[in-house]
Amino acid sequence: MNVLAFLVPLALFMGLLGLGAFIWSLRSGQYEDLDGEALRILDDDDDKPLPPRD
Repeated sequence: MNVLAFLVPLALFMGLLGLGAFIWSLRSGQYEDLDGEALRILDDDDDKPLPPRD
């Protein structure tokens, strides 16, 4: 039972810490443009010419 006196406040603190990190990420714009990054990987940068072979 003495372990619960330590683990319950620790679990509450870690939960509040995770919630705070999630709220911070929402306010800092981490979830603003989800489609842009998903489509950026599909873009080929073939506009540049290849260097000449020796």
